[in-house]
Amino acid sequence: MTDNNQSKQIRVTQPLLPDLEEFTAYLRRIWDDRWITNNGNFHKALEKALGEYLQTPYISLFTNGTLPLITALQALHITGEVITTPFSFVATTHSLWWNGIKPVFADIEPATCNIDPDRIEAAITPKTTAIMPVHVYGYPCDTKRISEIAGKYGLKVIYDAAHTFGVTVDGKSILEAGDMSTLSFHATKVYNTVEGGAIVCRDEQTKERIDYLKNFGFANETTVVAPGINGKMDEIRSAFGLLNLKQVDSAIEQRRQIAIQYRHGLKDIAGIRFLDDIASVRHNYAYFPIFVNAEQYGMTRDELYFRLQKHGIYGRRYFYPLVSTFSPYRGLDSASPGNLPVAARIAREVICLPLYAGLEECNVKRITDFIGNI
Repeated sequence: MTDNNQSKQIRVTQPLLPDLEEFTAYLRRIWDDRWITNNGNFHKALEKALGEYLQTPYISLFTNGTLPLITALQALHITGEVITTPFSFVATTHSLWWNGIKPVFADIEPATCNIDPDRIEAAITPKTTAIMPVHVYGYPCDTKRISEIAGKYGLKVIYDAAHTFGVTVDGKSILEAGDMSTLSFHATKVYNTVEGGAIVCRDEQTKERIDYLKNFGFANETTVVAPGINGKMDEIRSAFGLLNLKQVDSAIEQRRQIAIQYRHGLKDIAGIRFLDDIASVRHNYAYFPIFVNAEQYGMTRDELYFRLQKHGIYGRRYFYPLVSTFSPYRGLDSASPGNLPVAARIAREVICLPLYAGLEECNVKRITDFIGNI
């Protein structure tokens, strides 16, 4: 006889959804106003609410998480070469390509999976104009070192903070680091607006320029000040986001409890490594990556990954393959495997286990038991 719990599929994530009745009430207001985009009331309300929650007064909403990366580079007039990580989602590097900028890959730190500041400094050339690090899995980069390097060489810093919604260091928002930070509100993230994103900047004048750029470059009805794009978030997603903001803290706490369960269940399994919390950081538990040492564990990451799938447990190999191996970038000198040994190893070892608010304790135990017993 089949155990229903054992046969049930466990997906890597499930989206945080607002109460349907509350959302329907907001939709009625939108229908009554007949204002569904172009800086409507819900858009204004969400921008204000997110600014307060994230401790970032200068925030501009976008319709997805990739356009903020592209627009941030435009807003800061970045050209030439930008140093970035190969261990990220492709949107990070694609944003450089769309701006005609050459990506230069630097290796990562094994302990955090974030870009290694020593490798950043070694990669700087006369053509380098900026650094684009990623706070991988929501773990903060070494922002102090990166700031020192940027100051020494006169470089701008744009953080891809897609994973770091609500993350703070010593009580201060991680979004304060660098010249700009970008966020993703995709359905797979801790906080979502179905699709969406944002840029966080440092002053009102810069926010004004960003808002022009995301609206075709219009400064007013008859004046275009830059060749902008259409990146505006609509009223429906803004309303969705306002409701999700009310429950995101509860969702983060649920994720924290799941991470505790994972660590307890995996701590004695030889060859399985995971990331611990950092004392000074308020984490958001965006992901729970494990790293498989094939020699110690007795099978490779891929063998475990596909066996998990066979038993209805769907993790993801974030991030595999490395961005540097994809055809648009593999010809770059910095994409050479010899330049990225740590990133290559981590990409071969990582599986992000299922993690979302509402994941049942029995299913977390099912996962850890399977990894331990196999």
